[in-house]
Amino acid sequence: MKGLIRIGSVWGVAVRAHWSVPLIMLLFAYGLAGRTLPVYAPGWAPVAYAVAGVVGALLLLASLVVHEAAHALTARRAGIPVRDVTLWALGGMTRMDRPTTARAAFAVAVSGPLASLLLGGATIAGAVGVHAVLGWRMPVAVLAWLGGMNVLLGVFNLLPATPLDGGRVLQAVLWWRTRDRERAQLAAGRSGQVIGMALAVLGWLAFARGASGGLWLMVIGVFVAVTATAERRWAQLSMAVRGLRVTQAMTSPVVTGPEWLTVDRFLADVAAQTRHSVLALVDFEGRPSGVVQLRRLTAVPSGRQQALRVRDLATPLSKCTLAASDELLTAVLERLVAGAGLPILVVDGGRLDGIVTAHDIQRLYQRNPAGQGGAAPTGGGGGSGGSCPGIDP
Repeated sequence: MKGLIRIGSVWGVAVRAHWSVPLIMLLFAYGLAGRTLPVYAPGWAPVAYAVAGVVGALLLLASLVVHEAAHALTARRAGIPVRDVTLWALGGMTRMDRPTTARAAFAVAVSGPLASLLLGGATIAGAVGVHAVLGWRMPVAVLAWLGGMNVLLGVFNLLPATPLDGGRVLQAVLWWRTRDRERAQLAAGRSGQVIGMALAVLGWLAFARGASGGLWLMVIGVFVAVTATAERRWAQLSMAVRGLRVTQAMTSPVVTGPEWLTVDRFLADVAAQTRHSVLALVDFEGRPSGVVQLRRLTAVPSGRQQALRVRDLATPLSKCTLAASDELLTAVLERLVAGAGLPILVVDGGRLDGIVTAHDIQRLYQRNPAGQGGAAPTGGGGGSGGSCPGIDP
């Protein structure tokens, strides 16, 4: 996700915020100061409502961090590497490796909603205590609103719809019962599609009747449905390539090009001889150095093509997905989703042994859509792959 700014860390886990976070927090602060607080705590000056609204929005942001930190801490205790926490307009996301057991997946998924529910209960209890002891209506209103938002966050996230936490809980339970993670992911994805579309319809009906919050519910519903569809496709792909090694998917030998050529020479001498849309590059010693998309080269103005080297427009090897030929393809694809993207460069002893492109993956899926496993011949395929920059579910 682009447009991220690091705002701190929790237990050594980096916390980043998308540019949309200040905007959504401003909307929450405006709604709290302009509508909620004047109803429950009338008679205060406008500046007091504004300050209280900002404080409430910041506390809500901190609550989201607590929710995601619970996921991260539980994952770490289960031995699952955690990369970072990202906050954005529709909530938060903790990036981590996939749990290796259903038990760990269940614990990680349920920890966030439980943290929100506990925080919401504690905040509501604090509001009751402040009201009973001090009677200060403004702090009571802010705490009550914050508690209600946390309870809503916890309950909503427990809906059995991927990618919500409740969908992860459902997936973990089905995984435990069936002993098949991909089939569990398929079922949880289907639930996410149904519930997501139901939320979108409810949101539209509410918006059509004059409730502005319905528009927000509709956006969330569409997001849930679209993400659940993507997860179902990923599960189907995982089932289709289950048990296959990288060598059974890769194209070999690989069409490569020298990284030191100028763009005009590369297009004339290398690209013109192949129909591939992405090509691997090699250095002077014949070792792989990265990949380049031909559309990036053709986009260079003709007047600059003689001055630019292909390596200046390439994705370096450090940002590509690398694999050994004997690795399980599913394990490599999980690394791809977690960080880098296609194509996969198959490297053995510092030499480029093969390449796995989107075309190769699609070929395997078409030959084995039911996910029965089995061998697929090497070679063929071609090179109509994607780029190396990250793909994040």
